[in-house]
Amino acid sequence: MTLRMPGEFAPHERTVMCWPTREEIYPGALLDEARAAHAELALAIARYEPVTMIACPDQADAAARRCGDEIEVVPLPIDDSWFRDSGPIYVTGGGKRVAIDFAFNAWGEKFEPWTHDAAVARAWAEHAGHTYHSVPLVFEGGSISTDGEGSFVTTTQCLMHPNRNPSLTQREIEATLAQELGAEAVLWLPYGLALDDDTDGHVDNVACFAAPGVVVVQGCHDVTEDDHVRMDVNRRIADGWVDASGRPVEVVEVPVLPFAERDGQRLVVPYLNYYVGNGFVVVPVCGHEADADMLAIIADQYPDRETFGLPVGEILAIGGGGIHCVTQQVPAVA
Repeated sequence: MTLRMPGEFAPHERTVMCWPTREEIYPGALLDEARAAHAELALAIARYEPVTMIACPDQADAAARRCGDEIEVVPLPIDDSWFRDSGPIYVTGGGKRVAIDFAFNAWGEKFEPWTHDAAVARAWAEHAGHTYHSVPLVFEGGSISTDGEGSFVTTTQCLMHPNRNPSLTQREIEATLAQELGAEAVLWLPYGLALDDDTDGHVDNVACFAAPGVVVVQGCHDVTEDDHVRMDVNRRIADGWVDASGRPVEVVEVPVLPFAERDGQRLVVPYLNYYVGNGFVVVPVCGHEADADMLAIIADQYPDRETFGLPVGEILAIGGGGIHCVTQQVPAVA
């Protein structure tokens, strides 16, 4: 039976996160604020499914004290806290589950060191007793979303960036995704967010599958922003795209894109960087006046789940990501 990556909305065994450790991206008091946000997020998710927090061995006890008894803390060497990208991507089918250990180069060799993060997918799989195998393609979990039925969405800006796999063509990348993740049809959107320099335009800021046949996209209501045109182009390319099952997808737009200022730094806090789990959807918010309306749009796509905002969007954006970026699901065996 063909193994394929399940949709994020499929049942989870647990969520895995990593304890913040890199002071370069969270200088001074920001590191403690980031750790508080990770603990808050982990405890919010733990109301619905088990959560494991990976922490550097010398920080594991402190992480356990901060997170409490509800969160399992596993000591493993890490360089950074973005397990969506450094951790494994799972495929399932026929009662089997395999962790795919893609190559990791810190988003195009931007953040040194990354040796531990390049090894953490395998280390986690070995700790958890999961079957795994390694794939030499440089690839991050935040660069892909799937409906679990062979349809995927990504961005050309990221996957075709020369700092990832410069010798590979688009068709060659698609062939690897077909072989390893079960991709049968890939929607290539041109753009990530204009301010997303760290990941070179990860798709988890701009689009995701909410269900087979339904793609949610980030809009930008402010016509003065660069993202207004970029998100409009993405939406129009996605509209009517024919998926792996031969149906034109429905496109749902979250039209407001929040921005924030912190210590002279301009931040973007996309609602689309949300995380879907067993009975819940948790969305990063930063106190924008449109929060309630945008949460309602997202909640409509997940009628059997509780959708809620968590005010950690600003501190995670300082680090370069959001709620989806710091979480990785371990799907239930299917």
